[in-house]
Amino acid sequence: MVKVTTNRYTIILLIQTVLLVIDWNINIFALLCRQSNALMLILFLVQDVGLIISLSLLLLTLFSTFVFQTGLVYILYERFRTTLIICMFYFILTTILHIWSLVTRWGNIHHTWTTTFLIIFILQRITAAIYYYYYKRASLRISDPRFYEDTDLESHRLNQNTQIIQ
Repeated sequence: MVKVTTNRYTIILLIQTVLLVIDWNINIFALLCRQSNALMLILFLVQDVGLIISLSLLLLTLFSTFVFQTGLVYILYERFRTTLIICMFYFILTTILHIWSLVTRWGNIHHTWTTTFLIIFILQRITAAIYYYYYKRASLRISDPRFYEDTDLESHRLNQNTQIIQ
């Protein structure tokens, strides 16, 4: 049984928070760096790599729980499904926005915002706020000691199966 110590979880939570702040700052300040395509490319790469690392850290914390190791994956899936879906949707939307932005700007000094690009941009920013909320909430919820201890999860599972049969 892997038990999460306070120090280990504090470090993971700190890294997750730093990655969220970096993502938030890149969303805010990337528009100010429009004159340099190379700088925008670097910022976008840092943001995309940060999103991949954030999702990996969240999955790592989920996989290290006692609940996951005992095979009760459906409990974790039920509690964190929305967060995982939002994380993946935000990453895909952010990557699409980055690619589209760089392709249209590369070699073109006067970047025009088409209606479709503007819609994707606004959707990405709205999804970013939702992503920040759900990701931070999930990273705090996974610190619940019940996920790391042998509690009555097995009896809870048996009670659920009994209720389904009846």
